[in-house]
Amino acid sequence: SSWHPSLSISPRFAKPETAFSAMVIKTELCHFTEYRIYPGRGQRFIAKDGKVSFFITSKVDSLFHQRIKAVKLRWTQAWRRMNKKGKVDESAKKRTRKAAKFQKAIVGMSLDDIKKKKAMKPELRVQAKEAAAKEAKARSSKVKAAPKAKSGAAAPKSKADKAGQKPAGGKKAAGGGGKNEALKSKR
Repeated sequence: SSWHPSLSISPRFAKPETAFSAMVIKTELCHFTEYRIYPGRGQRFIAKDGKVSFFITSKVDSLFHQRIKAVKLRWTQAWRRMNKKGKVDESAKKRTRKAAKFQKAIVGMSLDDIKKKKAMKPELRVQAKEAAAKEAKARSSKVKAAPKAKSGAAAPKSKADKAGQKPAGGKKAAGGGGKNEALKSKR
C-alpha cells in the first residue's frame, strides 16, 4: 500500500496495530478537592507533624490553610459525596419492597366467603348485586307501609302547638353569647 498526502500519518510513523499500549502517568490526588494532579501541576505542603498534602491550585492551598471545610464548598468531591451527587452504585441503592397484598376477614364475612366472591364471574356478581338491591327495596317499602297504617290517628304537631313552646336554655338560646357572656356570669 502506498502512502498518500491526504492520509494523516505516514506509514513510517504509524503505530503497529497489534501492540496497543497506553502511556501510564503517575498522578496524585488533591488533598482538598480530590481532583487528579498530573505531573508539573500543584503544590506540595508538608505539615509540622510530617503529613504531606498535595493541592491542585494555590486557591485550594489557601482554602486549606484558612481551615475552610471542603464539605462546605459545592465544587469539591467531598460536598458531592456528602450530598449524594454523581455516580452511585445501582446495587448499593436501597430497593423498595412492594407491600404484599394481605386479605383479612371482614365482620360478617369469613375469608373463604370473600375469596368465593372474588372468584365469581363479573356477570354473576352484577346479578347478585341487583337481586340484593331489589330485596332491600322490598324490605324498606314494607317497613314504610306498616307505620303509616298504624299511625293514622297520631298526626304530627301543628305550628300553633310549636309556637307556644319556648326554646330550652333560657335567654341565651337564640344567640351564641360567646366569651363576653361567660365573663359576665363569672363577675
